[in-house]
Amino acid sequence: MENEKQNSFCKRVPNLLSSFVDTFVDFSVSGGIFLPPPPSSPPPPLPTRLPSPQRLIAIGDLHGDLKKTKEALRIAGLIDDSDKYIGGSSTVVQVGDVLDRGGDEIKILYLLEKLKREAAIQGGRFITMNGNHEIMNVEGDFRFATKSGVDEFRVWLKWFREGNKMKSLCKDLEPPLDPLDGVHVVFRGARREFHDGLRARVAALRPNGPISRRFFTQNVTVLVVGDSIFVHGGLLQEHVDYGLEKINSEVIDWVNGNYGNRLSPGYCRGRNAVVWLRKFSDGNCDCSSLEHVLSTIPGVKRMIMGHTIQRGGINGVCGNKAIRIDVGMSKGCGGGLPEVLEIDRVSGVNILTSNSLYHQDVDVGKVEEGLGSLINNDQDVRPRQVEVKA
Repeated sequence: MENEKQNSFCKRVPNLLSSFVDTFVDFSVSGGIFLPPPPSSPPPPLPTRLPSPQRLIAIGDLHGDLKKTKEALRIAGLIDDSDKYIGGSSTVVQVGDVLDRGGDEIKILYLLEKLKREAAIQGGRFITMNGNHEIMNVEGDFRFATKSGVDEFRVWLKWFREGNKMKSLCKDLEPPLDPLDGVHVVFRGARREFHDGLRARVAALRPNGPISRRFFTQNVTVLVVGDSIFVHGGLLQEHVDYGLEKINSEVIDWVNGNYGNRLSPGYCRGRNAVVWLRKFSDGNCDCSSLEHVLSTIPGVKRMIMGHTIQRGGINGVCGNKAIRIDVGMSKGCGGGLPEVLEIDRVSGVNILTSNSLYHQDVDVGKVEEGLGSLINNDQDVRPRQVEVKA
């Protein structure tokens, strides 16, 4: 009996070692985050349509700024001073563009992953979406990566390869693959000092790369929550006709490397792509086209988008059928004050902000021009702008 117990423990040693190494690497590259245990079995893909929650929070583009990310989360009452999730049963949607323009990209990805797991324990949902910068980086387009961002991936690769070396010491574990296999050695137009970091970025983010596979295969590209539809750029009729569920599943397949193609599906590329469109988020929203698109999606009243910076803050146009929530909060995008959109069954629609003076010189009567104020059409009253200490 004693020998059977010893043999059983010995059989578990390789998996225990692998788990320990993964935790060690995660802690080292995430800035000191211990992730809660993952589900015992892989969760099913997130459905494209979710019911209306008691409290819905929408967060705009983060672009590699960890400090502003945490400020936004605290404004929304989602994390405490130790960065632990306290949002209860809230449904949270972050509309993409975690990557580029800043140096904390990986750290934000780990923080959001931690919050997803903690939210699930409390009966909430924390959902992340693909923005155009996630798509670009998986394709290998690093035009908007910063020096500090490239260096963060260089550090990640160092720790990831150290973890692989530790795993290779156990003969009962399958030898891990070197993430640099097949990655270019040099990059035209880039200074040689950045080549190692760029190689690390390619290795991490290419289709089926360790970072893209781990984090972006959990993302959705289009999401309906209650009577709101979320998308990073915008939706046209051709996208709805193609199929929202189909878009989500195909993008996940592409990120997983199942297409064998570096380029994303066509509806993710070009000015009219779901992650690039500005037709409804710039200063001249095409209300007629927007209303037609919304009318073809059952039960949906509004489109909530990021992608285009709103210097006047979160705003709604076209009778609030288009709500734009990218406030350029990252220091790489101008360092706007964080704002968060809240849709609550009791208090209605609110803009949660860290500073009520942010809009003091804005004429809130000019709602259609997108000047930082929304109207709750059901009650025909303006939502409160709630000042929250971050």
